[in-house]
Amino acid sequence: MAYRINDECISCGACVEECPVKAISEGPDRYIIDEAQCTDCGTYADTCSNYAVEHVK
Repeated sequence: MAYRINDECISCGACVEECPVKAISEGPDRYIIDEAQCTDCGTYADTCSNYAVEHVK
């Protein structure tokens, strides 16, 4: 997986609406990315106003 949602997530849900494969869901304390569904497109990364989506190298 090339992206993850870090501790800065405030659970606003903006990324969920932008994910074309619906790989993001609400977790216990922040949103999470399902590695099996994620296509590493990153289209939702810029929608996070809190910069909680980060690219993992």
